[in-house]
Amino acid sequence: MNETPLLGQEKPKYMSWQVLGLLTFVTVIGFENILYPFQNQGLSVIFSWIFLLLTYIVPYALISAQIGTTFTHEGGGLATWVRRTTNDTLGYVVSWMYWSSTLPYLVDVANAIIVALSWLILGDNTLDHYMSPMWFGIFTFAVILIFIVLENVFSRAMEITSLIGGAAMFIMGMLFVFMAFAAVAKGYHPASNIFDLSAFKPHFSVHYFSTTGLLIFATSGAELGATYIQQVRNPKKEFPKSMWMLAIMTGFLIIFGSLALGVFFDANHLPDDLKMNGAFYAFQYLGQQWHVGKLFLYMFAGTQLVFMLAQLAVLIDAASRVLSADTAVKFMPKWLLKKNRQGRPIHSYLLTAGICLFLILLAGTLPDINMIFNWLLNLNGIVSPYKTAWVFVAFLALRAQQDKFTSGYTFIKNKTGAMIVGGWCFLFTFVCATMGFIPQDTKFGTAAFDHQMWLNIISVIVLFGLGFVMPALARHQNKKAALKN
Repeated sequence: MNETPLLGQEKPKYMSWQVLGLLTFVTVIGFENILYPFQNQGLSVIFSWIFLLLTYIVPYALISAQIGTTFTHEGGGLATWVRRTTNDTLGYVVSWMYWSSTLPYLVDVANAIIVALSWLILGDNTLDHYMSPMWFGIFTFAVILIFIVLENVFSRAMEITSLIGGAAMFIMGMLFVFMAFAAVAKGYHPASNIFDLSAFKPHFSVHYFSTTGLLIFATSGAELGATYIQQVRNPKKEFPKSMWMLAIMTGFLIIFGSLALGVFFDANHLPDDLKMNGAFYAFQYLGQQWHVGKLFLYMFAGTQLVFMLAQLAVLIDAASRVLSADTAVKFMPKWLLKKNRQGRPIHSYLLTAGICLFLILLAGTLPDINMIFNWLLNLNGIVSPYKTAWVFVAFLALRAQQDKFTSGYTFIKNKTGAMIVGGWCFLFTFVCATMGFIPQDTKFGTAAFDHQMWLNIISVIVLFGLGFVMPALARHQNKKAALKN
């Protein structure tokens, strides 16, 4: 096919598969994502990561590659995948779940902005000395509101900044890994016994399995790359390459990054605030080992702040647009789809802010900032895997009726084998999401355990349950309009 542009036509600009792979990677996983599972499982998380890499992460990326190359002309969004392979109703359900599952992460990112800023200003972990849980919640909500107001001005700029910040975050992660092992090579004695294979043996328990949802949350998002599939010159050949690149880079960071954490942290005696401050501790230890003071700490804190600021803006825009852009009108009340003069769904922004405020108020019932941060993070380990499970529903539906579709790439040509792998991925994701309801940072039988369990149940019911209320409101609105006519 001749792709030479005609005289007067602008030559199309394509994205290389390498750039697409990097773009997807930086939106899927960051350095801080390997800290959460490390605190929950210690060095045994290496076993979990290797198991997941071989049986889940690689299949997940390649399943996304097949579905993405099947719907190359439709942007490849997850709701589109489900709608095309099943029906409009399930497509709407996925749209709502995809939107609502981003809100706990949106609040989590706003929290991370305040934490990163505190490290830049204070240079240590004393944020809770200067800010009560109530003020932490107030500032979190203020950050979200400010970005909603400024979204019209900075949306596009922040998308670019997100890519730059994400690439910088990847570089910081690689820097930590290489310099941690360089420190060991020059004689530094690791805090954990990383040379003893028995240290990596997992201790299977209810707690172990209840924390696996965070591993899925940390590595989910391969389907995000499909939104850029039309910008690749040859999607059917190049998109699978970018998914392989994503899987390999993710595998490197999660395995060697976790090992590098074992160099500076004693896996058997981890600080309680590792999820909130662990990344900053890591670069602080790295700077001390290489005798450069707090240089690496401030480099990381600055990178974290820029990346989280950009990510917040993109999340707010994407979360507020997905309902109005990818949902059939019959499922949503017209007032929620209303747009302002700039073409932005203003009432969706208000709903986003309202539900974020609800989550912040729920979190405010916890006694300190560290528990607030941990609970919101753990909530992502529930709602995010439930959303990810729909990727495998779409794949199973696609392969069940594969004669109706043409895929540029086929993951496992044998239909039975593909269905088994897809079914395993769905079941594993669903079970891990459900196990995530069990509180991870408190002991069973305590008041704190019961408190967080109820917070988890209430949050998920509200986040997902509102999605079933909207069609009822739309039907009521349509009946009223019909009576008037």
